[in-house]
Amino acid sequence: MAVVTVERRDRVAVVTLNRPEARNALNPELVVSLARVWDEVAADDSVWVVVLTAAPGSTFCAGFDLATFIPLLTRSKEPVDEWDRIVAADLGIAGRATLRDLDLGKPLVVAANGHAIAGGMELLLAADLRVVASGAKLGLSEVALGLIPAMGGTARLGRHLPPALAAELLLTAKPISAEQAQQWGLLNRVVAADAVLDTALQLADTIASNAPLAARAARRVLRDAADLTADQALALEAELSAQLAATADAVEGPRAFVEKRPPRFEGR
Repeated sequence: MAVVTVERRDRVAVVTLNRPEARNALNPELVVSLARVWDEVAADDSVWVVVLTAAPGSTFCAGFDLATFIPLLTRSKEPVDEWDRIVAADLGIAGRATLRDLDLGKPLVVAANGHAIAGGMELLLAADLRVVASGAKLGLSEVALGLIPAMGGTARLGRHLPPALAAELLLTAKPISAEQAQQWGLLNRVVAADAVLDTALQLADTIASNAPLAARAARRVLRDAADLTADQALALEAELSAQLAATADAVEGPRAFVEKRPPRFEGR
């Protein structure tokens, strides 16, 4: 069975990590498969929103499978199968699989139906919205192993949390509960495990009911503003607003509002 599956639900693509027997740990096969799926989803204009979840189990993603992956990164073992060979020939594929080096360009909702540790937490941090199971543990354990979160976790954590809280989570290497993470402002929803996917899909469907080009533009400003001065962020906002004003959806939205009917957005 495929270690990553994709299901289309109208304008929403549901991507599922499917290696539950190994806590969905990121081994070479899963990394290569996930990177390929992201490329496909990013290029598909009919996908307006993406949901990332995992097969039912106690863990959403336990991070990288250190026994199989680290030796490839350090060149301390020879590849033994096609997945090893792909990773060994393209070490950057890990950064694309974890969305460190790839931006989908469209909203991503993570539905973590279990623990998210190390690389799993980094996938969580890469998302725009996060729904997590009650009782799940979230953490970045790398410094306890002599490493740092190198798939975006170290760089992104401070964007999502106040400095003191980010430092506590990163430097102690101790996980926190989903409930604590929500109190810290890191999560959008904490719900029962069997309600995680439905809750995430409700959010995704709501986003997908809006104009996709506008959602993508708003997302871009929101993400890029942290790296820009206030004037630069305002200039980007104005630039994208002007571009949107010339789209068919920008005509359809106000017209539907005046006519008191649902808008029929087409993404153009």
